[in-house]
Amino acid sequence: MGNLLPNAARGTDENLSGVPASFLESASPSMRPVEAVIRELAQSEVPVLLLAERGAGKHATARRIHDMSRRSDQPFRCLHCLGLKPEDLMSQRQNGQSISGTIYLDEVADLSAASQTRLRDSLVLAGDAADRGVPRFICGSARDLEVEVQAGRLREDLYYRISGVCLRLPPLRQRKEDIPLLMERFLGRYAAEYHRAVPELSEETRRLFQDYSWPGNLRELEDAARVFVALGDEHLAMGGLRALLSKPSAGKNGSGTSLKAASRAASHEAEKELILNVLTRTRWNRRRAAAELQISYKALLYKLKQIGCEGYGA
Repeated sequence: MGNLLPNAARGTDENLSGVPASFLESASPSMRPVEAVIRELAQSEVPVLLLAERGAGKHATARRIHDMSRRSDQPFRCLHCLGLKPEDLMSQRQNGQSISGTIYLDEVADLSAASQTRLRDSLVLAGDAADRGVPRFICGSARDLEVEVQAGRLREDLYYRISGVCLRLPPLRQRKEDIPLLMERFLGRYAAEYHRAVPELSEETRRLFQDYSWPGNLRELEDAARVFVALGDEHLAMGGLRALLSKPSAGKNGSGTSLKAASRAASHEAEKELILNVLTRTRWNRRRAAAELQISYKALLYKLKQIGCEGYGA
């Protein structure tokens, strides 16, 4: 379910920061009631409000509702609300016919005042379920919208209209049974994208993934899979990911584990391991080690200071 926001003007169905466009049937007990509600919502036309932490699968859930609905032959558009223009909320037309479909609005509280008014008016029109010319709106938020209303950032009348049905999605840490299946899907996706073999993960790595709390949710898990495929070496990838996944700030605010950060951390870990191996082989003769590493003695001392080993073997 679970890192590239779509261009609102284009109105395309693109992934939100790597969130997959397809919905994975869950193996977790915490998701079974959610999936039952999704099936019911797909048969109705009521507005839906999806509440969940960032990266927890709101976009994929909205797409699942659309795909199971009678609007499945119509477009599904995913729009990020920050900077969205009022006209982007209107249905599109092609060959004189409406192609309204379903519109998913990510972080609805980010809508401008003008866009909030347009959305409210559209929801009034959408009250006529027989009117296929009016899009169905599904809204998502990682924030407490009642607080947004009290702060004056979200219209109260709009809030009551978009929350006809409020569905809360559990974070990944509450559905860990799904981690192996999700990881397998993500690895397969990026292996195909990068034209590489699907990596085989060791039991140690699988245990680490099960024990980790994943504050960035599905988005962070997907980013980790991308690192494995991109680097092509589990030992090297885990060298960087262990450092990132063990930090409390990893994935903070749903930011996930970026490929650049993980690759950099992996590179630093690999460099540290190489330096220590050479020093062990040279019995911590730093000048011999520097020569073998093809760096200056001063550069070696600096790198030892960086990795906290400047006092060893002195």
